[in-house]
Amino acid sequence: MKKFFIKIVWYTFLVLLVLEVLVRVFHLYTEDPPRFIDELNVEKRVPGHNGYTVTGNRNQNFSEFNINDAGFNSHREFTPSKAKYEIAIIGDSFIEGFHQDYYDSTGKKIEKILDSVEVYEYGYAGYDLANQMHLIHAYKEDFELIDKIIIYLNYESDLERGEYEPNFGRIAMLSSMVFKIRDNIKLLAYGSKIGVLEPIKKLVGGQDFEDTTDDLEITKGKIEESNISLDLDQEYLKNFKSLVKLYGFAKCKTVILLDSRKTSKLFLDYCDDNGIQYIDFASTFESTSKPVTLIYDWHWNNHGRELIAQFIADYVKTEKKPVNCK
Repeated sequence: MKKFFIKIVWYTFLVLLVLEVLVRVFHLYTEDPPRFIDELNVEKRVPGHNGYTVTGNRNQNFSEFNINDAGFNSHREFTPSKAKYEIAIIGDSFIEGFHQDYYDSTGKKIEKILDSVEVYEYGYAGYDLANQMHLIHAYKEDFELIDKIIIYLNYESDLERGEYEPNFGRIAMLSSMVFKIRDNIKLLAYGSKIGVLEPIKKLVGGQDFEDTTDDLEITKGKIEESNISLDLDQEYLKNFKSLVKLYGFAKCKTVILLDSRKTSKLFLDYCDDNGIQYIDFASTFESTSKPVTLIYDWHWNNHGRELIAQFIADYVKTEKKPVNCK
């Protein structure tokens, strides 16, 4: 009986070892560059990391990322100056672009369309408008030099708070021993990604082996199942006003990128009445016959990013400043 038990343990170890090797060889696991909160309380990635992210049960979407010195996924460093024309795009995982090779990002596509323009993508999975407004305020010296600021707003999830508070607890959790084990044993990372480890997660007190800050596809699905009430619209608008009051809003060079199909008319009317510019890509997505998102989640695919890039480039070319801008 003892020998039988030893054999079971030994064969189990060998099987797990083989699976670990296969997961590594075929790169079935996804990499999540470490996060931190800097001295200005901006949450971002630790600079200098590069690797590959994987989406789906297999490497259905295999893309390379590169975290620059500013702590964001980009093909370039952020060096704003008065001598150049720069565009900053700020947003969540849609802007972070881990579903697309960093050298073929939305920002890179814009640069290919517009001559002599640098695009800085301040994208970070989990950012809401509070994160974005705080980032602009914290790095105000850089943003004063940047010519155009585009804030991507997912109305359904980005206006749930009216003031920014750094999430030190999340950073501590992602630096915990559980996550360190996950990052070093790729079979665990892969198993967590495809849901195999759900029973184990429950046994360890509900601690998730996966970073859950980017569950946008889940959140969106839940939100679309129910209509956002008028009370919630008013709460979101209240939060928006609070953020503008706290951090300011440079109306002359700041524009909100949004999809009006999932944005409250109350919010859009407020923007119209108060000279807050927004560009709506809803009709662009509706008019195309090709899919604009990945087949396994809601992030933009390459075609969707091309449409967004062209849409932003066309806006910059034909932009008209508000009357009160100098």
